[in-house]
Amino acid sequence: MITCFIRYHIDPTKKAQFAEYARNWGQAIPRCGADLVGYYAPHEGSSTLAYGVYNIESLAACEAYRAKLAADPLGQENYGFAQREKFLLREDRTFLKRVSAPHGPAEEVG
Repeated sequence: MITCFIRYHIDPTKKAQFAEYARNWGQAIPRCGADLVGYYAPHEGSSTLAYGVYNIESLAACEAYRAKLAADPLGQENYGFAQREKFLLREDRTFLKRVSAPHGPAEEVG
């Protein structure tokens, strides 16, 4: 399993457009074969950084997923929406592999 982290630099005056974009991917991404962790918009601190995170089985599976997403009607609409509204200033993808186990329950401090 690999995880794709997408770092977006967004126009800070167009956070609502980014939120709509994220909601649309929330429907299209799982339908096309990736496990969407979520999209994250600026809240405090930087007003220009946002993130999208999804898990996928392998880089080969990612290629098939990208083809499905490009052919998906909502995916096509969302790509067009981003181009028309120009709220994405930059987009960087990094694929990472988790090398630690998930955290267990919190220890009680006594």
